[in-house]
Amino acid sequence: MAKKERIPTNPAQGGLNPAFAGLDLPDLPSGPTEAPPTVTPPQKLGRVVLRKETAHRGGRVVIVVHDFGKSVSDELIEELARELRGICGCGGTVKERAIEIQGDQPGKIRTHLEVRGFQVAGVK
Repeated sequence: MAKKERIPTNPAQGGLNPAFAGLDLPDLPSGPTEAPPTVTPPQKLGRVVLRKETAHRGGRVVIVVHDFGKSVSDELIEELARELRGICGCGGTVKERAIEIQGDQPGKIRTHLEVRGFQVAGVK
């Protein structure tokens, strides 16, 4: 029986890929010279209150964010509720301009609201 010729699976490569071998690199412009954008402080959106509730919930804890100012739109409250549900990894809802987040995670909620520009009072 004759031996079969082996095909190399990892042939030696030298230099650049042939597709890039003809590039003329010295004529390329340098990177951007602009300064990175400055971070603007968050807009002051007013004061909100955190409250921990267990009543009528079978002993389960819910954090309620309430007392939003009149300048805060319903759309912003819905957006905040969506963000808080994602950050906490739990369910929640909006009822009568108050956000209810399931679970006992007031620290995460407080931090996010402060980053968004709210002054937070209540549960710590």
